Amino acid sequence: MLTAARRALIAEFIGTFALIFVGVGSIAADHITKGAVGVTGVALAHGLTIAVMVSATAAISGGHLNPAVSLALLATRKIGGLSALGYIGAQVLGALAAALLLKASVPGQALDAVQLGTPAAGAGVSAGQVILIEAILTFFLMFVIYGTAIDPRAPRLAGLFIGLTVGLDVLAGGPLTGAAMNPARFLGPAIVSGRLADTPLYIVGPVLGALIAALLWRYVLELPAAPSPAQRT
Repeated sequence: MLTAARRALIAEFIGTFALIFVGVGSIAADHITKGAVGVTGVALAHGLTIAVMVSATAAISGGHLNPAVSLALLATRKIGGLSALGYIGAQVLGALAAALLLKASVPGQALDAVQLGTPAAGAGVSAGQVILIEAILTFFLMFVIYGTAIDPRAPRLAGLFIGLTVGLDVLAGGPLTGAAMNPARFLGPAIVSGRLADTPLYIVGPVLGALIAALLWRYVLELPAAPSPAQRT
């Protein structure tokens, strides 16, 4: 019988696997179809995958599917240190497994042409701009996650809203940075393709944005917990 902790790790692995497999697959499909998928199609692929996988895994693991999200929730004491470490490991392994299976199942020339979908800076975008853009995009993502999934006042449509946020972020930031918003989204393809030079940019930017959004919600926007009966007497 699996423990709840192990079930959560499996859920995080599968959810992150789906994000990378469908997301990178859509980028490869765009190349194969000579642009028929387009940035809108790529944005929808990422956003819809997150929407359905967050909804599917929320009751098991909380549906983080992103090391930056897990670190932000660790910083706001919504998850413990060991759980956060396990989640991040499962997310990175899921991303790596997806990249490896994509390499085995998608025509090599298509994956080579898109560098296995590894997020990268667009023409004229500096390293500092990559960090700033990724931080802003991930701030939006984490802001919505906290407001729709973490805050107890949140409406119970978190998966849909989180997926929509990923989609709009990809539409705005895809041509600029690849709109990773997620260290695992970068690391899986980057490890398999060997394009690791920009690793610090795609870790620092998303983690910074997620931390700022989560801390803003935790200490400014979130209502304080109601006092217990003992505290009221």
